Amino acid sequence: MPSHDPLPSIAASERTPLVEQLLGQIEQLLEVNHRQAEHIQQLRDEIAVLKGQKAKPTFKPSGMEQGTEPSDEADGNAENQDGEERGENEEGRSKRPPRKRPGLSKRNKTEQLPIHEMLKIAPSVPVPEDSRFKGYRDFLVQDLRIAAHNTCYRLEVWQTPEGEYLLGELPASLNGKHFGPELRRYMLYQHHHCHVTQPLLYEQLREWDIDISVGQVDALLSGGNEALFAEKDHLLTTGLEVSRTITVDDSGARHQGRNGYVTQIGNDWFAWFASTGSKSRINFLQLLHAGDITYTLNSHALSYLREEHLPKEPLRRLQTHPQSTILGITAWEAHLQALGITSQRHRRIATEGALLGGLIEKGFSLDLLIVSDGAGQFAILLHALCWVHAERLVPKLIALNDEHRQDQERVRGEIWDLYADLKAYQRNPDPALAPALEARFESIFTQHTTFATLNQTLKRLHRHKQKLLLVLQRPEIVLHTNGSEGDIRGYVKWRKISGGKRSDLGRRCRDGFASLKKTCRKLGISFWDYLGDRIEGHHTIPPLSDIIRERATAAGVVP
Repeated sequence: MPSHDPLPSIAASERTPLVEQLLGQIEQLLEVNHRQAEHIQQLRDEIAVLKGQKAKPTFKPSGMEQGTEPSDEADGNAENQDGEERGENEEGRSKRPPRKRPGLSKRNKTEQLPIHEMLKIAPSVPVPEDSRFKGYRDFLVQDLRIAAHNTCYRLEVWQTPEGEYLLGELPASLNGKHFGPELRRYMLYQHHHCHVTQPLLYEQLREWDIDISVGQVDALLSGGNEALFAEKDHLLTTGLEVSRTITVDDSGARHQGRNGYVTQIGNDWFAWFASTGSKSRINFLQLLHAGDITYTLNSHALSYLREEHLPKEPLRRLQTHPQSTILGITAWEAHLQALGITSQRHRRIATEGALLGGLIEKGFSLDLLIVSDGAGQFAILLHALCWVHAERLVPKLIALNDEHRQDQERVRGEIWDLYADLKAYQRNPDPALAPALEARFESIFTQHTTFATLNQTLKRLHRHKQKLLLVLQRPEIVLHTNGSEGDIRGYVKWRKISGGKRSDLGRRCRDGFASLKKTCRKLGISFWDYLGDRIEGHHTIPPLSDIIRERATAAGVVP
C-alpha cells in the first residue's frame, strides 16, 4: 500500500468550518486511494498465482464475537470485566483467554468400537515348558477395507402351464440399476460432502476396478434424486413456519458459464440454499415463497407500495383493478402490462409489494426476524443487522495520524464493550437495563472525534439504531450472521474447486445436497447414514422437516 505522511494535529480552536471541510475531503481522497491500491494488489496477486508465486496474505477478520465471549466460570456480568482477566491482544484490544475446545477430556477412545475380527497371536519364539498362560494383551487396530464387490443376481425364470413367464425380482434398493446403493452412496458423499470433482471420482473408481463410464458417473450423481429434492424444499417451508428468527447471506455462484448468486436462509435447525441469476429483493421474496409464487395486492402489499413511494397513478391502477391472487410470474407480468405499468422502477416496486402480500397471505409470520449483513435485498418486514459486520467498518478506516488511530481504537473498544453487554442482556434479559444500553448506544454513535471519516461511519451506523438494538425487544435474536457465513463457506469452496454447473439439474443437485448436508450437521445426523437410509429406502431416519419441528417444539417455539 502507498505510504503517506501523517496529518498534523489541529487544535479544536483552529478547526474552522473550512478546515473541517478540507480535512474531510483529504480523508475521502485517501480512502479512494487506499481502495484503488487494494484493487491493484488483488490484480498483482492474481498475476503472482498465475506465475506460481504466493499472493500477499490477507488480514484477519473481526474478533469481536470471540473477544466478547464469557469464560466458563464467568457469570452474565463478567463480560464487563477487563484488563487482567481478558488479557490484551497484539492490537491492544482486550480479549478473554481461549476456552478449552469441546471433546478434549480424556476418554477410552476404543472402548465402544465394534470388533469385526479377533486374531490370537502366539509368541514368535518357542514357549518354554512349565510356562504359565497369563491371558491376553489386546492391541486394537482400526482399518478400512475398500474393494469392488460385484454381485450376480440369478433371477429364476418360470413358465406357467398357461404360457405366462414368472421372473425373480431384484431388490428394491437397486432401482433396476447395475450399480448398487452403497456405490451410489459413496459417490454422493464424496462429491457433495468432500467436494471431489466428477473427473477425480471417475479416476478413483476406475482404479478400484469399477467398470463405469463418465456418463454413468454423472447419471448416478444427478439422477433419481426427486425424493431428496422434495425433502430439501420442505426444509424451508417448515423452517420458516417454526422459527422466530433466521439469518441470511449470499455469495457468488456460477452457472452455465455466467456469474450468478446463491442465497442462504437458515438458523440453528436448518440451512437452505438456492442459486439464481439475481440477488435482488424480488429474488429473495420469490425464494421465501418456497414453492409456487403468488402475487397478492392486500393491505400489506399496498402499505409497502406507499412506503416505497410508488407514484399515485400506478398505485391507483393497481387499486382499481385488483386481483385477489395471481399465480406465476408470467401471469403477473401480463397483469402489469394490461394495467399500462411499463416503467421498470414502478414494475419493480409493484412486484415486490405483491410478492410480500402473497407471502403474508400464505401465512408468513410477521414476527419472524430476518438478520442480515445489511444488504438491501434482505431489508423486509422485521429486519435486524449483524453487529460483526457493523463493527468491521471501524477498523477498515485509514487513520491519518496518531490522534486518528487513538480515536479509532477507543471507539472500537467502546463498541466491543457494548456488544459484550448486549450478549449478557441476551442471556439474562432484564427490561430495566434496556434504557441504559440504549443510552450507551447513543453516546457511542453520536460522538464527535478528530477523525472525520470515523464520524461519518458512526453517523451512518446510528441511522440503523433500531435494527441494531432489536435484541432489547427480542432477546432470542442472534446478534450476528456468523452461522450463515459458516454455512455458505462450503458453497464458496465448491465454487473455487469446480467453478459452476452446466445444467439446471446439476445446479439443483448442488443446492439440494448442500441444504441436506448442512441441515443434517445442525441436527446432529450423520450425512453418511442419512444418504444410506434414503438410498436404500429404509427411512429409519425421520424426515428432516419433522425433526426440525420437534426441535422447535422442545425449544418452546411451537406449542
